[in-house]
Amino acid sequence: MDQKVVMTDTVLQVPDTPTIPYIEGDGIGPDIWSAAVRVFDSAVEKAYGGKKQIQWKEVLAGEKAYQATGEWLPKATEEALKEYLVGIKGPLTTPVGGGFRSLNVTIRQRLDLFVCLRPVKYYLGIPSPVKRPEQINMVVFRENTEDVYAGYELKSGEPETRELIDHLKARYGWDIRKDSGIGIKPVSETGSKRLIRAAIRYAIKHNRKSVTLVHKGNIMKFTEGAFREWGYELVQEEFGDKIVTWDDIDGEIPEGKILVKDAIADAFLQQILTRPDEYDVIATMNLNGDYISDALAAQVGGIGIDPGANINYETGNAVFEATHGTAPKYAGKDMVNPSSVILSGMLMLDYLGWKEASALIDKGIAGALARKQVTYDFARLMDGAEKVSTSRFADCIIDHM
Repeated sequence: MDQKVVMTDTVLQVPDTPTIPYIEGDGIGPDIWSAAVRVFDSAVEKAYGGKKQIQWKEVLAGEKAYQATGEWLPKATEEALKEYLVGIKGPLTTPVGGGFRSLNVTIRQRLDLFVCLRPVKYYLGIPSPVKRPEQINMVVFRENTEDVYAGYELKSGEPETRELIDHLKARYGWDIRKDSGIGIKPVSETGSKRLIRAAIRYAIKHNRKSVTLVHKGNIMKFTEGAFREWGYELVQEEFGDKIVTWDDIDGEIPEGKILVKDAIADAFLQQILTRPDEYDVIATMNLNGDYISDALAAQVGGIGIDPGANINYETGNAVFEATHGTAPKYAGKDMVNPSSVILSGMLMLDYLGWKEASALIDKGIAGALARKQVTYDFARLMDGAEKVSTSRFADCIIDHM
């Protein structure tokens, strides 16, 4: 009988042998998943000596689902991800021509996974384009359901687009060119506060030093500017005894307090290059979060070693994922870097409260990288590296646990 992760009074209840749905993924998905699952199982076995074990349950999405069922995202998969609460997935193809804009975005929206969680830290030995990558240790909370990613767009030249342009001219005096496409950017108080609340709670739980609200509110005053204002309102309403702002202090942050501050997005993108150690937990909107996550990932080795999670901290629902694409030309060659999905699994174990197993994966990856046992993408950039296959890299991680 399946044992399920459940949410009780905002606390995750995890059995010793939970059933976890997984989506293998398209393209290189099977290669990296077969390597990653061995790492997960080995970490759990080494940490708990057989007292805990994950029961893996495959569910279908992407090309594999389409070939088997004629659907890119079968209802059964969506229901399984809801029922079992926590799942993990490889990269998925975006259908060409019609249907879903993005299967990844569809899963996030249908399950209301309002946080895209992207921790970014440097592992010693990884080639980096910046001088001090070791100063980067940030956790990005990207709002997942609103902003321009909500998909409220109208195509240039269509009758309904011209109708909307005419209405906006008549009602608000907005002078929009007739040949424009139109997109709507919703940013709500509800969506903003639940994202910022999750970021602050994470910072408190993990003993982080600050939370920065990143926005472009100096220009988009009623969307991104409102995000900032709602964030500071939330601090006063719910976290007054644990949080300080720059207005509350004169220099030093009091012991046991977390600083909440904000930064304009363009300035922030400069400062993560020049003084990244000043930033810790980041809370931001959807589009900013996309840019920031990938920019930070590039500084520590690229999205191939960047984990990701989509989480609803209110229901407990979470889907952990590789953050890169399907790379079909490398499919079946046992050569690509599986680190993104492995680190996402490490995040998943931490989310489940299995911190000992999570720490072993962290140790294993750090050990393999320190010994320069790496896949081709890093081997070509490192002197004296031992180039290994996808499957062999998994072995190296397990050896270093």
